[in-house]
Amino acid sequence: MNHEKRTFEFYVLAAFFTIFVLFLYGPLSAVFILSFQGPNGGLTFPLNGFSVHWFFNLFEQQAVGDFGASFKRSFSLGVMVMIVNVVVSLLAGLAFRHKFRGSTTLFYLTVASLVVPSIIISLGIGVVFQQFGLRPAWYSSAFGAHLTWTLPFGVLIMFAVFNRFSPAYEEAARDLGATSWQTFRHVLLPMIAPSLIGVGLFGFTLSYDEFARTLMTSGTYNTLPLEIYGMTTNVTTPVLYALGTVTTLFSFSIILLALAGIWIMRRRQAKVL
Repeated sequence: MNHEKRTFEFYVLAAFFTIFVLFLYGPLSAVFILSFQGPNGGLTFPLNGFSVHWFFNLFEQQAVGDFGASFKRSFSLGVMVMIVNVVVSLLAGLAFRHKFRGSTTLFYLTVASLVVPSIIISLGIGVVFQQFGLRPAWYSSAFGAHLTWTLPFGVLIMFAVFNRFSPAYEEAARDLGATSWQTFRHVLLPMIAPSLIGVGLFGFTLSYDEFARTLMTSGTYNTLPLEIYGMTTNVTTPVLYALGTVTTLFSFSIILLALAGIWIMRRRQAKVL
């Protein structure tokens, strides 16, 4: 009876996971296929030939859309958010290992932005900048808006990491004469480095494709998600699908590089141990 129940649960979970994967990656596969339309192809099926014409078209002057500049802005913004996310999340994780006055209030204030609609935060930041006579820009107001989205996730991840981290390793290092900095540098940091890579990856990807919190804060120049959204109402060629394919492959490449970095670090730790 228990075996039949477990078999039934397995097939239910397998069916649910299959539907989820199809729902998640089905639209991406359609975009991927249509990006290989022939030179005379349109935005819908069936394919009119097969070529990489529209990928080369990405590097040509476009009547609508600026792919290169918007990608550079999104990439730069993502790197900025990633660095701040890692540093602040690490410091917050270290600080919250011990109780201090106001820690509970500070925690709830940190995660409060997750329950506020993104468009409201974007609108509020944009209005505040204008009230103070400041011009919204992707590197200032949008940068702050993205941090309200990425930092809570980074902090929560580091809380989970340090809740499972045994202080016995640090105590042993101090008993052997290590200073606080040496303990952090040679004991704590190597052990939590894979988690920090995950926090950085999470911050970068959340910022790279963020739309709602960028809408009212990016100023004159669009980031890549805003540029793609603007192009959906003007571009009538598969070049838009080619752009979607390239950006998706870029995102997966970043994830694979991060996973490779984590794997290498764990192999080194295993050799040391």
